[in-house]
Amino acid sequence: MSKRVGSLVVALFSAYAMVAVTKHLRVRTNAFDLGIFEQGVRGYAGLGAPLAPLKGPGVHLLGDHFHPILILLAPIYRVFPSPITLLIVQAALLALSAVPVTRLAVARFGTRGGLAIGAAYGLSWGIQQAAGFDFHEICFAVPLLAFSLEGLARRRWGVAVAWAAPLLLVKEDLPLTVAAIGGYLVLRGRWRLGLATIGGAVGAGLLIVLILIPAFNQAGAYTYASGSALLTGVPVKLLTVVLLLLPTGFLAVRSPLVLLALPTLAWRFWADNPHYWGPRYHYSAVLMPIVFVAMLDAPPALLDRCRRWLPAAALAVAVSASAVLPLRALADPATWRRDPAAAAIRSALTRIPDDAVVAADQRLAPQLTARCEVYLFPFYPNAVVQPQWVAVLEPRDAVPGYRKVTSDGGVVLFVRANPAS
Repeated sequence: MSKRVGSLVVALFSAYAMVAVTKHLRVRTNAFDLGIFEQGVRGYAGLGAPLAPLKGPGVHLLGDHFHPILILLAPIYRVFPSPITLLIVQAALLALSAVPVTRLAVARFGTRGGLAIGAAYGLSWGIQQAAGFDFHEICFAVPLLAFSLEGLARRRWGVAVAWAAPLLLVKEDLPLTVAAIGGYLVLRGRWRLGLATIGGAVGAGLLIVLILIPAFNQAGAYTYASGSALLTGVPVKLLTVVLLLLPTGFLAVRSPLVLLALPTLAWRFWADNPHYWGPRYHYSAVLMPIVFVAMLDAPPALLDRCRRWLPAAALAVAVSASAVLPLRALADPATWRRDPAAAAIRSALTRIPDDAVVAADQRLAPQLTARCEVYLFPFYPNAVVQPQWVAVLEPRDAVPGYRKVTSDGGVVLFVRANPAS
């Protein structure tokens, strides 16, 4: 990796980390999903199961989604037990994914043009949305997929499969993408490796969805299997596809590598959850390396004709879009000023002792998950779980069975009126 590529990666990491960490310090992260993932990683770090009380009593995260790769976070979290640890690791992984994309771009367009495309990738809307929205396991998938795609583009088939294989441990939908990589190898005439990759990915996917996830799930089932919304929300879905291709000047469609985006788009557009359909949140992060590497894998004659304008145009699109994306916060003076309201909230929460059982709302939960057992308010307290404390930001005069302790800093704290009951 050249010094210039390294400098770009460091700059991207710094930007992602600053956006995510300042957002958390300003109490703008959420129980879903930063709090949930911290609870799971905290469980691994304590040499236990990845339980997530925010999703319910005894909920095992591997019964929700299959992401055992999160175990890799346990050692660093044990040393630095904080949600900020997860945010910084995510920033580092997303920035790392720029290495293969930029390296390939430099090979196609030279140093200046390649760095421009690498920056455009790093500033692309899918990557920014992931960097700015809490923590998610897909941050592991993005660099793995980027390195695998570089291998495919350079015709290094074994390297591509080696980088793709760990995707099976990131999330249960990614075996489909690994199988698609195998299909691409078959198209390229690498029958033996391609068919082995397809077989391994399909087998692993079936094992995960039919056996492993149900084994950890309290209902004994995989709860995300249903879907029938392919023809629903078509305008939003078309917008997502257009936005995916726009940063590449639509050149991505000139490479068969773009077909590797189909598995992810298929499950998202088939799902009944409208959050999956559009460009918000983190769902498109895994697609960004696919479309950018597909662009760089377009026919050489076509890339030669685009050499003068494509890098500048891609970067201009990315920079312009940043005006409405998470990295815009870096240009907001309020991001860098001390936030008295956030400081007051954190001060009020210090009244809750370590290891307490707490019911907290969406914004307060990730402020407490590093040191308390946290459930989600208003679903708790209930007849099943009666936490010792309740912490909410919304104005509230009473919670049945609890007495009000304080409303300092905008946080309303309640403690059980009769803890022995």
